[in-house]
Amino acid sequence: MNSAPTHKPRPMVDLVVSIVIPAFVLMKMSGENELGASGGLILALSFPLGWGLFELVKYKKFNFIALLGLANVLLTGGIGLLELDTKWLAIKEAAIPAAIGLAVLGSTFTSSPLVKALLFNPSVMDVDKINQQLQQRNSMAAFERRLLKATYLVACSFAFSATMNFILAKWIVTSPAGTPEFNEQLGQLTLYSYPMIALPSTVMMMGIFYYLWRTIHDLTGLKLEEVLANSSSK
Repeated sequence: MNSAPTHKPRPMVDLVVSIVIPAFVLMKMSGENELGASGGLILALSFPLGWGLFELVKYKKFNFIALLGLANVLLTGGIGLLELDTKWLAIKEAAIPAAIGLAVLGSTFTSSPLVKALLFNPSVMDVDKINQQLQQRNSMAAFERRLLKATYLVACSFAFSATMNFILAKWIVTSPAGTPEFNEQLGQLTLYSYPMIALPSTVMMMGIFYYLWRTIHDLTGLKLEEVLANSSSK
């Protein structure tokens, strides 16, 4: 029996299919002489929706982020096609990152905060080697405190994203849903959200990961290549 293909990240393809093409369709093909407001919205949303479904079906792996992306597309389409008040678009834009942030925050009350569950596991790092060094240096408690701090920082990054999403949506999308102007502004929102929200959030996450790596290095004395999973077998 053939196993599912291995998923390889394709950030440029994701960017083009999920942001650039939908934004172009919304801004340039939603006029009354083209596809119309509803037709343009449906076509624009079909790209990220179809891509997300393709990824889920092809790789046969539950992907929480992909699922959120699909939910985001469906909610946006529902708001536009049902011609709801644009305040619901701003609420929707803020709701998904806010929900993720709350989930991250809630994980701090479990035995495995999100950062620990995602990064400090045998598939990513040599957990046994790190734990051995932490125990030898009596640094286990300090390490747990810093992991908790890193998880709080991740939650803050999602809070930033939720706040900026709400502000940007309220600022840009002011036309009634179901109109060509609404679609054009939705396309602008899609384009502007990348440099104004996605890139700063990515920089914040990179800073958090660097903080986590410095934590491991400072408390164990191990180098990066020594803490990565399977490094001992190379």
